[in-house]
Amino acid sequence: MSGATPGLRRHEVRTLALGALGGALEFYDFIVFVYFATVLGALFFPPDMPEWLRQLQTLGIFAAGYLARPIGGVLMAHWGDRIGRKRMFMLSVLLMALPTLAIGLLPTYAQWGIAAPIALLLLRLLQGAAIGGEVPGAWVFVAEHVSERRVGFACATLTAGLTFGILLGSLSASAINLRFTPAQVQDWAWRLPFLAGGALGVVAVWLRRYLDETPVFVALRERRALAQGMPLVTVLRAHRAAVLYSIGLTWLLTAAIVVMILLTPVLMQQRFGLPAAVALPANSIATLCLCVGCLAYGLAADRFGIRVALGVGCVLLAASSYWLYAVLAAGSTDPVLPYAVTGLAVGVVAVVPAAMVRVFPAPIRYSGLSFSYNIAYAVFGGLTPLIVATLAQHSALAPAHYVAAVCVLGVLLALARAPRTPAAG
Repeated sequence: MSGATPGLRRHEVRTLALGALGGALEFYDFIVFVYFATVLGALFFPPDMPEWLRQLQTLGIFAAGYLARPIGGVLMAHWGDRIGRKRMFMLSVLLMALPTLAIGLLPTYAQWGIAAPIALLLLRLLQGAAIGGEVPGAWVFVAEHVSERRVGFACATLTAGLTFGILLGSLSASAINLRFTPAQVQDWAWRLPFLAGGALGVVAVWLRRYLDETPVFVALRERRALAQGMPLVTVLRAHRAAVLYSIGLTWLLTAAIVVMILLTPVLMQQRFGLPAAVALPANSIATLCLCVGCLAYGLAADRFGIRVALGVGCVLLAASSYWLYAVLAAGSTDPVLPYAVTGLAVGVVAVVPAAMVRVFPAPIRYSGLSFSYNIAYAVFGGLTPLIVATLAQHSALAPAHYVAAVCVLGVLLALARAPRTPAAG
């Protein structure tokens, strides 16, 4: 993996661009729900229900999307290994776009009664199934479209697109709340981000029609070397070391994203008393820096190798996390610089998919990566907020301690020899 890496060919640039665009729109569709949780709670549950219960049930519907991720991921991965990456790549976007569009058109509790929150829950489950198939499928798709020496940058481009979707969700929510009055938002304007996201998702499906099936899958099909039976059974029987390795890497990814990007702005306000007008713009800057950091780490992985990029990246992430939380604990009211640097360091998450696609052979790559990623994300993505929020009550540096501890695991995984499987394709 040393030496200069070659430039991308035109069709590879098109593939990465459309993959990143679709990933950004799909992640936007998945995440924008949480920015309108208060409004959705007021509209989709009985008006006489206590406010805390409405919000609890609304966030429960949001969380249901995470529970559906492993199911959608396993099913789409199965068919992705059997009939083609491209078909699942298109299906995942469509499966996200249509429920998002439907949420934007959904009648409220005042119109449908109890059927309204039930419909909202079902649509959210479809969104979760879609994102469970999209993320690992997209990583496999772009990785199999480029040369071995550009896998790091390919996966990083897609990861940057996914994280940019988080930023789009935040910016769209801010724009809606700035442009319209609270009454207008609750009356009809809350629908606009969902309608726009669904419509753009349909456009993304149309654009992905112009992508080609991956050369790796085409070669497998021509050699009649596609996975037989249940690919996941083969994964669990013959590639357990690769699964454990990938689960460990996914834990690192969830710690970085969930703690430093999703939870930190909340902790800034609740734990350190910063106003939303300071915390939220700082988070937007950090997220933008994360997109840049993903690309930088992807290039580093191609130039210096996965082990170096991952090991050094984990050290930098731990150090920057301590810097940010030390500044917050000292009472600073301007955390933008350390948060921006931390955002860049979080970019190490882009190395994770580049490592995972290498440890599973091509016939069962989609299933192996999807199972490991979605199971780990469901477990650690669900537990991490609870653990960090509890620990933060006792120590201002608790979030940094947690991230640093997982970074130690990342360094150990970087130092260890990655599971080697026979490369196919």
